[in-house]
Amino acid sequence: MEKHYQIILKDTEERVYESMRQQIMDENNPNQGAFLDDDHILDAKFTIYRTASMIALYCNSDSELYRSEELLKRIRLGFKFAKMMQHESGLYDYVTCNFNSAPDTAFSIKKLMPFFFYLRDIVGDKRTAEENEIFETMNEIIEKAAHGIMTGGFHTPNHRWAIASTLMECAKIYDNDDMRACANRYLAEGIDCNEDGEFAEKSAGNYNRVNNDAMITLAEATGDASYEEYAVRNLHMMLHYWEPDGSVYTANSTRFDKDRLSYPTDYYTEYMLMGQRHNVPEFYEMCNSIIDICQSKNLLAPDCLIYFMWYPEWRTIEHDGLYSNPDYHVFYKNSGIARNKSGRYTYTTMSGKSNFLYFHNGSIKLEMKVAGSFCEHRAFKADTIEEIPGGVHLHQTMHGWYYLPWSEDKIPETNDWWQMDNANRDKKMGPDMDIDVWVTESSEKDGIDVRVKTSGVDGDPWRIELAFTGATFIENDHLAMHLSGNEALTVKDGNVELSNSKDTLVIGPAFGTHRFMEGKEDSELRNAGASTVYFTDYTGFDHTITIRNKRSQF
Repeated sequence: MEKHYQIILKDTEERVYESMRQQIMDENNPNQGAFLDDDHILDAKFTIYRTASMIALYCNSDSELYRSEELLKRIRLGFKFAKMMQHESGLYDYVTCNFNSAPDTAFSIKKLMPFFFYLRDIVGDKRTAEENEIFETMNEIIEKAAHGIMTGGFHTPNHRWAIASTLMECAKIYDNDDMRACANRYLAEGIDCNEDGEFAEKSAGNYNRVNNDAMITLAEATGDASYEEYAVRNLHMMLHYWEPDGSVYTANSTRFDKDRLSYPTDYYTEYMLMGQRHNVPEFYEMCNSIIDICQSKNLLAPDCLIYFMWYPEWRTIEHDGLYSNPDYHVFYKNSGIARNKSGRYTYTTMSGKSNFLYFHNGSIKLEMKVAGSFCEHRAFKADTIEEIPGGVHLHQTMHGWYYLPWSEDKIPETNDWWQMDNANRDKKMGPDMDIDVWVTESSEKDGIDVRVKTSGVDGDPWRIELAFTGATFIENDHLAMHLSGNEALTVKDGNVELSNSKDTLVIGPAFGTHRFMEGKEDSELRNAGASTVYFTDYTGFDHTITIRNKRSQF
């Protein structure tokens, strides 16, 4: 991957030059050495990450900043700030959120580990005095941090594996049984990766690769290669999570990356390392594709120069071809998601989500909701999803109910509503509303059919919400207008075309029997920046909406 190496080297130099602007160099400033992020937040983890990139260039003889005195000065100052911000306990704060944080401390020193191992194992006793200074400073920070991490505490599922993998790594470095025992307390909970390859947070845009990294580290630190199986399983699953525009499908995430535009750059080292160790050609092809995406989108290449230095054989491994991303129809039952690709487009259905359907043709993205108000419910969120011939069937039963007056044996002592245990009241149940959705692909492979049926309750004003991003024009037999985002229109009949300079989606037939598009006051808001088209009707209805992609027809 010599070409990758050269691109990553140059982009690392660019990244470092950009970050130099953000480093505080004023010797009278008590925070000298810190790097300011875009919000000018002073945070140790951010400074450690930026300092690490500088170390890669300082130690790389191919870099124009190789053994630069100016760069060494900045590295020293970055570490000076990092040491100043490290508590006596060894822990760091993540100042916008978590204080005395074991997981964020683990993330901080995880960034340093490849540099530590490179200088210890690859350079070894050939380290210059300056390189040895860098190594010893990292060693001091890492060992102190490891003792702090043992005090523990976490908020989210992935934090467990960041802590456990870091402690196992440090236990091996420092031959510390207490660190090993502490890590095993977390590992005793069992790894939350299901047979589909999905971790609990379903975070394709961020935490999947964080978990993969932890699994790879655990395998290396313990000698138990079975941990890598989780990473390999997830990386295989992720081959079905790329959209036609090169982005990652993130709508299923339970974390901050949900619906964010994200590209797969940070998966590079995992695909490369697991491709090498497990001889998976598709993983090498994904590495080629990731670099290609970076070049085509004008993104900086992955910040992983140190890996080419730590694993110098990577430069000699060559594998031609991009990942072909062939058509697929996969149903991940345990994850509640079906992902499909046919030619130019992908479509996705999910249980448990109000935006249960996504259609993406590379330049226009469509999200569909079935929304309205029934008791406490404000939108369809499928309880079940099952495969059917040619597609999936989603179902939800919404239960109607009313509180009843307290029975004599349950009357509370208080008349304060908010102090009453209202969950313990008897209820009058019913009526129930059933919503069924069938999503099937057209026989011509140019789109999908979505049948929506409501039953059990008649006369409730519901709506189909179709949110479009990337479309710049809308047209049907009655109107034609430019779109800039945030428009909201109810289309009452016929088909409607949403287009841009590259492609066109044809949706219909439309229906519009009421204007109750916004729903009750606590309904979900429209997608910001999206143009929303509504089809409206009263329950129970049974409509089939066709979605056709014009460029798939020729």
